[in-house]
Amino acid sequence: MPTDSSSSPDVLVIGGGVIGCGIALRLAQARLRVAVIERGEPGGEASSAAAGMIAPQGEATGFDAFFDLCQASRDLYTGFTAEVEDLAGASVGYHREGALLLAADENQQAELERIYRAQASRGLPIERLSPEEVHRRARGLSPHITGGLFVPGDQWVDNERLASALAVAGQRSGVTFHSHTAVTRLVQRGDRSDRIEGAEISACGDAEGNPTSAGSTVSAGCFILAAGCWSSKLAAALGVDLPMRPCRGQMIEFEPDEADRKMPLVVRAGHHYVVPHATRILAGTTAEYVGFEKAVTGEGLQSILEGVGRIAPLVAGLRFRRAWAGLRPDTADHRPILGYGGVSNLIFATGHFRNGILLAPITAQLISELVLTGSSSVSLHPYGPGRFAGAAVSSPPE
Repeated sequence: MPTDSSSSPDVLVIGGGVIGCGIALRLAQARLRVAVIERGEPGGEASSAAAGMIAPQGEATGFDAFFDLCQASRDLYTGFTAEVEDLAGASVGYHREGALLLAADENQQAELERIYRAQASRGLPIERLSPEEVHRRARGLSPHITGGLFVPGDQWVDNERLASALAVAGQRSGVTFHSHTAVTRLVQRGDRSDRIEGAEISACGDAEGNPTSAGSTVSAGCFILAAGCWSSKLAAALGVDLPMRPCRGQMIEFEPDEADRKMPLVVRAGHHYVVPHATRILAGTTAEYVGFEKAVTGEGLQSILEGVGRIAPLVAGLRFRRAWAGLRPDTADHRPILGYGGVSNLIFATGHFRNGILLAPITAQLISELVLTGSSSVSLHPYGPGRFAGAAVSSPPE
């Protein structure tokens, strides 16, 4: 297989979602030669399949270094989106109006009380709302709402627009993109098993992004594995065990009611939510462990409609536009995999599960710091692949 060394990049990023594109942008801005290999279109997998919520508080009742990481990434978003919009010349639909956490029964109300007590005791901005106050914040909600919480710090972004704009921003900053191209193997030199010499790539021609033709080998000085659910297979061939599996999430998109905008902010109860964007309203989601099957199912759509219908029955009157499913990259402890892991020039930036959109700015910052300086401003030790030590993937957190 021939090696393409005529224009070898300094850094090869494997995976063109918001994580990979964000890292590539930062490294290109540091004047490194950067290439991104993406099996489909940039941002075409989990990044575009999400709802776009930027909600580190969400339903948090426990607070640790990971919570702090999520908060720090949320705090970067205003500057991050402004920069991306300026580079790409396009809006990413960024909003800072907060979110409503709702309860429609006693169990949900008790859970909201636990959330409120935990977050208020920590001094986080959060407001307890009566049913009347909830309905003043947003119309079209269920009359059975028993109460709610307002989280003023929660934000959201149109993730499809963000993914597209990040790719454009990267290109305009010098990043080279190879779309519809799969990395089939990371090649180690015989006498240096701790170092990668190149990535074997092949064109992808089918709907699932599978390799369909012989390709070549691309060399680079540093490799960043940001391929989401597809990362573990490439890592396994290097002897690095990543206990990961795809978690399918189904979504429904509706046309917004332009004549009567009833939903000015995100509303959610558990895994079900409604997210308003300028040109669409999203309702989700499911959490299904069915391998790499991205099918939309009647059962999945029914569960979403029933779940959001209990808190926001207005969706029943909206015009259906489309539905889809995406694959979140889940890990054994539901935390991302970041940093080095036994191969001297391979950095992991994968496994973000339900937090890929939220963690895009901080991941781009920390991984680029690691490449450029050899260290990061926040310790990545808790997120290294070595922490698993043969652990199996557990059930998702409730």
